[in-house]
Amino acid sequence: MPTIDLTRVGSREPAPAAPVPLRPIHEAPRRIGLTLPELQCAARLASDAPLPFDVAPPAAADTMQSRLGQSPATTDDQAYRTVVSSLHGPDESLTRRGLVTDGILDVGVAGAVGLLAAPHIALDVDVRVSNVQAKVWHRQAGSAVASLSTVDGIVFELAWFGVDTWAAELTRVAVPSEEIVLKASALPSYVDLPFELADAAAEAVRLGRGDLVPVLVSRHSGAARGPDGVLSDDAVVRLLVALSSEAQGRLRTLVANVSGPDVDTVGVVSWTLLADGWRALRPHHEDGVLRLEIRAVDPKDLAAVVAPAMAPLVVERTADDR
Repeated sequence: MPTIDLTRVGSREPAPAAPVPLRPIHEAPRRIGLTLPELQCAARLASDAPLPFDVAPPAAADTMQSRLGQSPATTDDQAYRTVVSSLHGPDESLTRRGLVTDGILDVGVAGAVGLLAAPHIALDVDVRVSNVQAKVWHRQAGSAVASLSTVDGIVFELAWFGVDTWAAELTRVAVPSEEIVLKASALPSYVDLPFELADAAAEAVRLGRGDLVPVLVSRHSGAARGPDGVLSDDAVVRLLVALSSEAQGRLRTLVANVSGPDVDTVGVVSWTLLADGWRALRPHHEDGVLRLEIRAVDPKDLAAVVAPAMAPLVVERTADDR
């Protein structure tokens, strides 16, 4: 997915008012699949509502590529654009599917696209497992939530649902693919250690210098804790090596207040997928030292982890709507 630019959230212009605001939703989430041209057409019909991402301009071949051949990035970009350009005309396909009638967009789709353009809370999730990357945008205002997600930047899922089902939708995002085979991990369910040690050890393993990990651990001897207390240096070495070697995916969630002209970032949640499942990574300070807590979590825990950051905003907005 080489052309999806996610920088809009941090630098976007204030969005216009939603053309068709979503009313309170209490039924099950509604989902539809849209190609990129269909999504862009729907946004145009919804009063030119801005989407939560940009499609970057075509990658330009530099002098070296012109002489020696195109880079993989340029080739992928061209392949992506070829696929998009080969899709059916969006006006025709949306009309055939009953989503556009006499040039008017379906009210549910228009409301969802409008909410994507003018939300109170923006929650972005970036998930990468093995070689697959998914990007998910959730937008909330009042009692309604709209979501947009894609794996390839060509086909998108647009959904809208009530706030009361938001937790279940977040769980759905965090569930690993069935192709991922889970097994026992060398890491305990809970570890707390100096951030400096975790960072330096990860870099050493990445560079193929695993022999340096024992040296790094010896400098922080007795500073790492597990479920049963202080961990031995040998145990810390094993878990630090496993933390890098077992990693097979990551999840990053960003929550922001986007209701005003300035974007107010509320919180960031980072998870890593190890051999036996997800681990939440939580930096924190203890006695003036930056530490890293690594705790086993389940996909259903994502909502609970994000909730403390979102709760004040949801309460604030609900009070305003009254």
